[in-house]
Amino acid sequence: MSVVLALVTDAFGGRGGIAQYNRDFLSALASCGHQVTAISRYAPDEVQLPAGIVQRSSHAGRIAYSVAAFGEAIFHRPDIVFCGHIFMAPLAWMVARVAAAKLVIQTHGIDAWSRPSRLVRWTCEQAAIILSVSRFTRARVLDWAAIPPERVLVIPNTVSDCFKPGNGAALRHEWKLRDKKVLLTVGRMCASERYKGQDRVINLLPRIINAGLDVVYVIAGKGDDLPRLERLVHEVGVSDRVRFVGSLPHEKLIEAYRMADLFVMPSTGEGFGIAYLEAMACGTPALGLAASGARDALLEGALGFITDDATLGRSIVEILKNPDVDRGELSRKVQQAFGVDQYRRCVSNAIAILEQTA
Repeated sequence: MSVVLALVTDAFGGRGGIAQYNRDFLSALASCGHQVTAISRYAPDEVQLPAGIVQRSSHAGRIAYSVAAFGEAIFHRPDIVFCGHIFMAPLAWMVARVAAAKLVIQTHGIDAWSRPSRLVRWTCEQAAIILSVSRFTRARVLDWAAIPPERVLVIPNTVSDCFKPGNGAALRHEWKLRDKKVLLTVGRMCASERYKGQDRVINLLPRIINAGLDVVYVIAGKGDDLPRLERLVHEVGVSDRVRFVGSLPHEKLIEAYRMADLFVMPSTGEGFGIAYLEAMACGTPALGLAASGARDALLEGALGFITDDATLGRSIVEILKNPDVDRGELSRKVQQAFGVDQYRRCVSNAIAILEQTA
């Protein structure tokens, strides 16, 4: 089995979708018997590491981080260097050269969709394989990288089996949502990530209410775009219909998914969109736009609902008025397509392909 050095922005003890992907990927490697050492730039939360994984103390500064990475490469001679973010590709390439290791570069969403700098592009082209979270991201990488298509592989996100159907009545009672139709979005509210689409849903609320639905829109997450969204809620006149609940701890997040009637995230910039999986694994139907990597998460409409901007409001109304969803069956299908066992098979196949590269 291989010795793997993972250069990541964040993983264990980190937050957000990329941190979760890194945790899942490195855990899958360790479960297959590989020895994994991760160097993280950010790790604000304490966490117990899985067996087979070591994570060095975080190094937020570039120089300290680079020194730690080269030191690990020199003294432990990894077989594989995993680069968890495209912007770290030049450093990862140099570290891989020092260790005479094979380089694996991970690509996610908008960070990899535009043509990067010449240096980043060149170092990506030197990778043994590039991993992408969706077909959309893979296609964008192939648009700018001179690399054989067979060396750019799709490994989608996975979802833990702790996300499963359950009774959300207690949270509905706590948040005073009994007898309401509840829309839910989970995602950061950052000015740089306005593509998430919370504002689209807010603007549609009057139309949804006029269709005869007693609806409340719950928005979970935080970020510097919150004041703009709060102003928009006031301008649209739906202050009594929108709840900003902030970032939720893990158990409460699961409860939130369970109590919602529809998870909606009309995003135009998802590399994949793990929140769709989490909601559907909890048995809650999910709606997204026919854009970017969301189509993979929703299995082109086989798992979730897909619409476009022009029909978003009508789609929400139709789903809420016709809630014909077997929540247990939806959860089973999500786990079958994106569960941990399937994910580990994908990772194992990618490593087998990597081992065949020169």
